[in-house]
Amino acid sequence: MHFFTYDQEMTTQGWQRPVSGDPVVAQGSEIDVISLGRRVRHLRKSAGLTLDDLSARVDAAPSQLSLIENGKREPKLSLLNALARVLGVSIDQLLGAEPPSRRAALEIELERAQRGALYESLGLPKVRVSSRLSMDALEALVGLQAELERRLNEQVATPEEARRANTALRLQMRERNNYFGEYESEAAKVLTGVGYSGGPLSQHVIADIADHLGFTLHHVSDLPHSTRSVTDLKNRRIYLTQSGRSEHDPRSVLLQALGHYVLGHQPPTNYGDFLSQRVATNYFAAALLLPEKQTVDFLQQAKAEKRIAVEDIRDAFAVSYETAAHRFTNLATEHLGILTHFQKVHESGIVYKAYENDGVTFPTDHTGAIEGQPICKYWTSREVFEVSDRFSAYNQYTDTPAGTYWCTARTERSSGGEFSLSIGVPYAHVKWFRGRDTTARSRSRCPDESCCKRPPAELATAWSGNAWPSARAHSHLLAAMPPGVFPGVDETEVYRFLAAHAGA
Repeated sequence: MHFFTYDQEMTTQGWQRPVSGDPVVAQGSEIDVISLGRRVRHLRKSAGLTLDDLSARVDAAPSQLSLIENGKREPKLSLLNALARVLGVSIDQLLGAEPPSRRAALEIELERAQRGALYESLGLPKVRVSSRLSMDALEALVGLQAELERRLNEQVATPEEARRANTALRLQMRERNNYFGEYESEAAKVLTGVGYSGGPLSQHVIADIADHLGFTLHHVSDLPHSTRSVTDLKNRRIYLTQSGRSEHDPRSVLLQALGHYVLGHQPPTNYGDFLSQRVATNYFAAALLLPEKQTVDFLQQAKAEKRIAVEDIRDAFAVSYETAAHRFTNLATEHLGILTHFQKVHESGIVYKAYENDGVTFPTDHTGAIEGQPICKYWTSREVFEVSDRFSAYNQYTDTPAGTYWCTARTERSSGGEFSLSIGVPYAHVKWFRGRDTTARSRSRCPDESCCKRPPAELATAWSGNAWPSARAHSHLLAAMPPGVFPGVDETEVYRFLAAHAGA
């Protein structure tokens, strides 16, 4: 998780979240009828005219003009011309976006809010916006509406929205074969800027990258507990933790923070936006740690020798097995013509991360989400937990209803438990991989429940109705998403941290 401050003045939206929603306009028109109506009213009153006076001068009924002033009717062009002439302004001035006064701005904001879907859903009576409504009342009503929208926006990332956002992003990744040329290009520019020539990306080179981009690095002991890094764009500083106990590669944490800057990210407007930015910065960091040209050259040589292995990628570029596996999915189809899939599975059998473009059938829920679903017990990603040799990669063929797949997997332990990390390919592509000679083979009939979801008849007969387990909830997948523009990040805590360190 990364937080970025911006030089613009803070607003009540918090974190500089852009104000959502476009001006309310009449259907099929580009005219903002509410703003136009308030402007006509303001100009009419400034000229000392009543509705009857204006009606006589523009040859329109007072009732028609009243509807226009209240933003309920769009005037014809001929009437617009007449109104502009009588009120002494041009058409452009009459249609201008800037409200003529603070009161007019509040009236427009309140009128728009009361016509919006959110206000309609509350079932509240509408307040008549007229000159009799005091400024205090206007300020209070508009402020309440803004605060309600802010709180709803912060809490909108429900589990279902998170799953749908994950699904949409995974589909986009599959359509592009998980290859994003724009991120590769930006990473290549950065590497060229610091004179990178090859080999694992050292801490020294990464420090040069930060300096090249105009940032100084500060390792602190009081980094906000809800963050992995904090970037202060006002003072061009990146704060990182001094602790060496982090589960995350410190190089990746820093490169991801720089990625937000290089890729021009703005504060996310919803959970899908937040997730896309996180994936983008992860990709950017990986493209720096495993540069496209050098990694593709390495993989093409391995393919020519029919010895592709994820652990070799890991060792050649000094990254984690998971980073190497992810990077393989970025480049395998685009540069090697190999279709593939990736899984990160908890020891309980629950999918945490997954990607595929090779037709493998992952379990999904009604939203199409894979995350949080149990994987078949006979797949490589589950079988690897039963293997005693944890030093070597475990390779297995699995016959499934979608075809036969070869997979290679390893397990890694973290504070969240033990996970398997696996890369798989269809049988037609296995010839390029080391470990293809494995004799381990399994058969999966999932999603047929008789495969592994339904207990054997003998056990079911003996224990059905006589067991009551207490389930261990996978809270990160099933609980409500933390509120906030950056989910789970405490806004006050971060601002206090930045203020405390600004003069250091």
